[in-house]
Amino acid sequence: MRQPAGAVIAAFLAGVLLAAPARADEASELHARLLTLDTHIDIPAGYATPKHDPGAASDMQVDLPKMKAGGLDAGFFIVYVGQGPETPEGYAEAYRQAVEKFDAIRRQTEQYPDRIGLATSPDELERIVGSGRLAACIGVENLYPAGPGAGRIAEFHARGARYMSLTHSGDNHLADSANLQGRLEEASAHTHGGLTAAGRAAIAEMNRLGVMVDVSHASEETTLQAIDASAAPVIASHSALSGVYDIPRNLSDRALLALAAKGGVVQVVAFDSYLRVPKPEKVAAIKALREELGLTSPAAWKAITPEQRTAYMERLKALHATYGRAGVADLVDHIDHAVALAGIEHVGIASDFGGGGGIDGWEDASETANVTRELLKRGYSEGDIGKLWSGNLLRVWRAAEAAAR
Repeated sequence: MRQPAGAVIAAFLAGVLLAAPARADEASELHARLLTLDTHIDIPAGYATPKHDPGAASDMQVDLPKMKAGGLDAGFFIVYVGQGPETPEGYAEAYRQAVEKFDAIRRQTEQYPDRIGLATSPDELERIVGSGRLAACIGVENLYPAGPGAGRIAEFHARGARYMSLTHSGDNHLADSANLQGRLEEASAHTHGGLTAAGRAAIAEMNRLGVMVDVSHASEETTLQAIDASAAPVIASHSALSGVYDIPRNLSDRALLALAAKGGVVQVVAFDSYLRVPKPEKVAAIKALREELGLTSPAAWKAITPEQRTAYMERLKALHATYGRAGVADLVDHIDHAVALAGIEHVGIASDFGGGGGIDGWEDASETANVTRELLKRGYSEGDIGKLWSGNLLRVWRAAEAAAR
């Protein structure tokens, strides 16, 4: 007998309500089975001290409780120093800052050895995660602190760094950047037309040591030349795709195809202003907020207190609520584009937490499983999601090690 329309609708809704938790459970269970690796987590000055304690719940986007809560097994914690003057004094200060961050990343593993270990190889990372602990890896963002030669690259490797990028914001003695210094919306001056001789020597030294070459923040010319110069596949540790949103900072389709042809991987980044066009009103409001709080220089950000950071983040969240921002669906739109163009083997995931990253649905490490949920919703298989979360990056890392041997 035919049921009344109301009964059919009620039955349908009941089925949806029953199916939704099962789908959520499926995503949670799948996420728990995966080895998840975020390739770009910035740390503040004073990290792994009482000021910024990663072992406790904190105002940082990544701490050990948030990693556990979100099922984030491992991360590359970043030794970042912004581009400064290329003088003996500038190099010396940049080196001092870099060593502070190397020490801080190691310090967290020494303070909490039962919760997190330092991984300097893919095998070591898998052993640490297999033991039930979290894994910390080290990446260097901008080789400016290594000085005018390639000598300190070996030192940085000895300190645990397993990927290094040539540039950040602003051209330097190694290569051209994607952007003018401090102006992410404008292309760099293209001072060198790509790599310099010193940049090629730096890549050769990274290849010798088994360090992954990172082209995030590099110009297209630098990226293409670095891919060609490297004996091993290269990575873009935290980049979005120009094929979805065309800005100088994003990886072009041409560069993505070249990277994939060499066996490399782009780690698609959860950074609001790289994923979609920001509203001009929001850009102006964020600028005004930073000016009001005096956060207008690298020195001011380095000196920020936990109270100031909390105030800034709360005000920033209010601006996100007012003007909106990119979400997990936007992130996966970029992943979809990269997969369609280059293949599933050449795409991964990064947050840039602590360095401007964070989107609706993946605001901090505790929400990491939401990315898996969206990938599952889009029809990605468990095997493919595993490649995106860690498999592809670990393959490139092993290829860098093999090239060194």
